[in-house]
Amino acid sequence: MASRLLLHTRTADYRYDSLPDAVAAVRALGGFDVEHTEDPAAFQEPLDGYAAVVFLSTSGEVPTPAGRERPAGYVEAGGGFVGVHAAACTEYGWPYYGELLGARFTRHPEYQPGLVVVGDREHPATRHLPAVWRVTDEWYDFDARPRGRVRVPASADESSYRGGGMGEDHPPAWCRRQGRGRVFCTAPGHAAQVYGDPDFRAHLRGGIGWAARPGGHRRQLISMPSSTGKVTLR
Repeated sequence: MASRLLLHTRTADYRYDSLPDAVAAVRALGGFDVEHTEDPAAFQEPLDGYAAVVFLSTSGEVPTPAGRERPAGYVEAGGGFVGVHAAACTEYGWPYYGELLGARFTRHPEYQPGLVVVGDREHPATRHLPAVWRVTDEWYDFDARPRGRVRVPASADESSYRGGGMGEDHPPAWCRRQGRGRVFCTAPGHAAQVYGDPDFRAHLRGGIGWAARPGGHRRQLISMPSSTGKVTLR
C-alpha cells in the first residue's frame, strides 16, 4: 500500500504560478497516495494516517491558530514533515514552526542559474545527483546556518551566481529530527520548469521518502500547551 501524504499549498501571502505543476510533480513521484488541500481546517483533523505532511510553496499563516497543535504533536510523536521552497517563509508568527524548520528565509537575489555542490552521497535526496548540480532558481538566504544541528547533504556555491549572502556555508537543503519525527527542507521550487527536471523530482522523492514514516503515524496528540511546547501523547 502506498504511503499517504497530506500535501498543503495554502497561500495567504505570495502565490506561485508554479503550484499546479508542483502538485502534479508530487503526484507523479510514485509510491505515495497524495491528498492535496488548501483548507486550513485540514490540520484540525487527525493526521495519524499520513506518513508525512508536505508544505509546498505555502505563504503567510497556513493553519488556523486552533490547527497548530495537531501538526506539532504529529511530528513530535513520529510523523514526517517536508517543506519545499516558500515553506521557509511561512508562519513567522509561530515559534514552533521556526524550530521545526531549523532556519527561516530572509531574502533572495534574482532568479538565475547556479551550482549546488553535493557532499553527501548517502542521503536519498542527493545520492542520484551529479557531484555538481546545476539549478536555476531563487537562491534563498536564511537567518541561520543550521549545520551542526541538521544534516546538510549539499551546499550552494555562491561564486556561481550573483547576490548570495551566506558565504561558503549555504545549505539549499537539509534534514533533521524533531522529537520522534523527521523533517526535510529544500529551497528550490520557484518556477514550473524545475518540477519537470528529473533530478529535482528525484531530489523531492528522496527527501519525502526519508521524512515519511512507513505505514503512517499511529500516535495521537492530546494536548500541547503553547507556553511550554510540550506534547502529551497516547
